[in-house]
Amino acid sequence: MSSEKTEILMENDNVRIERITSAGHSSPEGFWYDQSEDEWVALLIGHAVIGYSDGTEKVLGAGDTLFIPAGRKHRVSYTSSDPECVWFCVFAKKAKNNE
Repeated sequence: MSSEKTEILMENDNVRIERITSAGHSSPEGFWYDQSEDEWVALLIGHAVIGYSDGTEKVLGAGDTLFIPAGRKHRVSYTSSDPECVWFCVFAKKAKNNE
């Protein structure tokens, strides 16, 4: 597993925008992201695979986007190293229902 470089481009109380660069990175075996935020990602360069706890996977190539709702367990199964992956990610707090 290689490391990732994360740059926060903008952040406020409700939204965080990041650029993530990864090359050969994958989540540790058995690790799952279980975020309280919605996440929208665009893979700008490279190829990657996102795995879900239900066993499904999403293969991404340059230009592909993906929405991961808050609470959906997922992991990075694979990222290319040549070319390295460049991600544009938007994290947003889940809207509260004010009924």
